[in-house]
Amino acid sequence: MRKHLRKLLPGHDAVSGNRWLRPFENSLLHPRLWHLNRHSAAGAIAVGLFCGLIPGPFQMFGAAIGALIFRVNLPLALFSTLYTNPFTIVPLYLLAFQIGSLATGGTAGFVTPPDFVWSNIGNSLSALLNWMVGLGKPLAIGLVLLASGLAAAGYLLTKAAWRLYLVRAWRQRKNRR
Repeated sequence: MRKHLRKLLPGHDAVSGNRWLRPFENSLLHPRLWHLNRHSAAGAIAVGLFCGLIPGPFQMFGAAIGALIFRVNLPLALFSTLYTNPFTIVPLYLLAFQIGSLATGGTAGFVTPPDFVWSNIGNSLSALLNWMVGLGKPLAIGLVLLASGLAAAGYLLTKAAWRLYLVRAWRQRKNRR
């Protein structure tokens, strides 16, 4: 499994050769940020899934900080934030609102999101932000609960998938002998 992931993810050399990342070289070139094993992969998936629900363009920044703090695989943490995109963010926020409403016991009605006009992105983003702020406490609590649940599920599923892959490889190796 490690061989397949290494082909897809950038290496240590990509950071050391980048002039924009040179000031952060000491912390970004820590070996545990680039080592890929079942522990660092599971932690990176969890960090990425948690940070994927951060609003706005700060998802990858949050994932990078999380990877630095927890010393998990940095490229995989950044890559796993990509499950949120313009098509999935609204359903995820709707789910977060429902989870937050259940958790807080609130019965606040849900207001439909504003239409997104691509020709006027600035006003559309402003209207979307005002809509999210209007949802308030249930959305904020729901986002934290949903992000935590996704992170825990991603961590456990990654550990389980890696374990199944190892057991299968061990059995195949045993059968070859």
